[in-house]
Amino acid sequence: MKILVIVPAYNESAAIAGTIKEIQEKAPEADILVINDGSSDDTAGVVSRCGVKYLSHCINLGIGAAVQSGFLYARDNGYTYAVQIDGDGQHDPAYILPMIAWMEKENIDVGIGSRFISHQGFQSSRMRRLGIWFLSHLVRLSCGLHIRDVTSGYRVSNRRYIEIFARNYSDDYPESDAIPVIAFTGGKAAEYPMIMRERRAGHSSIDLGHSFYYIVKASLSIILSRFVYPVKKTT
Repeated sequence: MKILVIVPAYNESAAIAGTIKEIQEKAPEADILVINDGSSDDTAGVVSRCGVKYLSHCINLGIGAAVQSGFLYARDNGYTYAVQIDGDGQHDPAYILPMIAWMEKENIDVGIGSRFISHQGFQSSRMRRLGIWFLSHLVRLSCGLHIRDVTSGYRVSNRRYIEIFARNYSDDYPESDAIPVIAFTGGKAAEYPMIMRERRAGHSSIDLGHSFYYIVKASLSIILSRFVYPVKKTT
């Protein structure tokens, strides 16, 4: 089994070293690939000094493009599982190996880390939770998958979906977009309970204006996905 942890990072110089160290301590079996998505700070320099592999985009392309670069690397280098973890320290790498073991036992194609099962830890703002609730219901109506934490960026994809996402992954804010893709390509996605944390440093790129754009864009993408993919829906 080969595991790659994909860490998209945009201006995360204050947090990325701690994230890398924690992955190395809690999931030593995994390789790490940081995608420096056109950062204007010293993210690339910090990652280089940590001694892990990294790719740098010349300009900021967005979270989806950063993660897709990781999927391309995972596909071309024969990885069995690709794990997505944010660079800001919100995601605890201690869940990586238990989550993969659970996926293998339950035949899960894509595991999604969910803060809304145990309702512990950082739950995000009320407005964001409302938006997540709306997108969750829209996804369920569109493709039949009931995923509570549809915007969670903590995910594990098996080999089949490494190959699918390497070819087709939304450029920006891809998390909710990816769920109909899984459903309509005959895959099985499920949530794994975990406790999220607040970011270690820096600021989220999704402010109020971006949040509105996210909801509109994600809603249209979810609706249109029914016309793009052949329906091979699983339960």
